[in-house]
Amino acid sequence: MSGIFSKILRGEIPSHKIAEDDNYFAFLDINPLAKGHTLVIPRKEIDYIFDLEDSLLAGMLVFSKRIATAIEKVVPCKRIGIAVLGLEVPHAHIHLIPINRIDDINFARPKLQLTNEEMADIATKIRQELK
Repeated sequence: MSGIFSKILRGEIPSHKIAEDDNYFAFLDINPLAKGHTLVIPRKEIDYIFDLEDSLLAGMLVFSKRIATAIEKVVPCKRIGIAVLGLEVPHAHIHLIPINRIDDINFARPKLQLTNEEMADIATKIRQELK
């Protein structure tokens, strides 16, 4: 399987990268529920998050925590919501979404339409907070 996330990892599809290491990659969702909505994926292409090896799954959450902390410093919100759906793309991933109320994480809501420049600006600000 070579899905959209694997193509993003290989640079075949552009993304607004937030952070990466040897095991994980974080980038802005192109159809965000909120400014700063970020996806965290393992580099290893595995469809179902609970099929990840325990150490890879645990590390993914720790990696996500670091990203969530940076997002909170950039996007005004009460907290960062976390969602794992796993039906829309056959590659394990975690959604990190700035929220102020529970309905902010409702995926049936209309998505934001941000310009490439807005996305790039948000990504830059989050990356700066990671330093």
